[in-house]
Amino acid sequence: MSVVPAEVRPGGARAVPETAPGAAELGPPARLWPSLVAVYRAQLSRARVARIPLLFVATFQSVGIAVMMRGVVDSGHEAQSVVAGSSVLVVAYVALNLLSQYFGQLRASGGLDHYATLPVPPAAVVLGAAAAYASFTVPGTLVTAVFGCALFGLPLTNLWILVAVVPLAGAALAGLGAACGLLAPRPELATLLGQLGMSAALLLGVLPADRMPEAVRLARDLLPSTYGVEAYARTFGAHPDWAVVLADLGVCAGVGVVSLAAATWAYRRAAVR
Repeated sequence: MSVVPAEVRPGGARAVPETAPGAAELGPPARLWPSLVAVYRAQLSRARVARIPLLFVATFQSVGIAVMMRGVVDSGHEAQSVVAGSSVLVVAYVALNLLSQYFGQLRASGGLDHYATLPVPPAAVVLGAAAAYASFTVPGTLVTAVFGCALFGLPLTNLWILVAVVPLAGAALAGLGAACGLLAPRPELATLLGQLGMSAALLLGVLPADRMPEAVRLARDLLPSTYGVEAYARTFGAHPDWAVVLADLGVCAGVGVVSLAAATWAYRRAAVR
């Protein structure tokens, strides 16, 4: 009785030759803009529950400071600094204080591991979270600016400059807040750094610079939000120097790029640990 191999039998199953497995082809990398929009929508939806308390606290604090300074400052250049500083303070409260707390808690709870598994660039995570938190500052900033102008008798003609001041100053401060939260070893320390940053924005941004000592003025020049305050305050004059206003906004934009790049580096450093 002879045995016929299956490969030579009529109608028999033919052996499939083994081939060396090739490397699986990877999909295209996620682009920055679609990833940024996706993270922004997710963060905006997550923070929507706390939107009203957030707006109330940030706006009430800034309006209260403007009312308090009304008893100290009468009008003129000092009043312009107070109104501009209290308006930008809404941005500082969210970008420095709340964003540093958010990233500090995210790092402590292991939430960064979730973002690390997503096919999104690190810059999209930082920019999306910063943009979502900054979106809540727009109504409060407008309310504070309008109330401050009415309180001190300042014109509302150039209120549109806040369209540039809020995102540029917010980007500069949000990068610093995110970096503090990501680099802090403990969430309590991240909260402390955010509170100190907001206090610096309050003292150095709202108080008139003419009444500060020289050493404090130098510290004020190092704060990114100062240039947003100066840009807005310069527009209250009868004939604003728009070249200087654009220069101040340019400084905010430059610092914003650097601070957001630092926050992206801090995110990568914290995500791989």
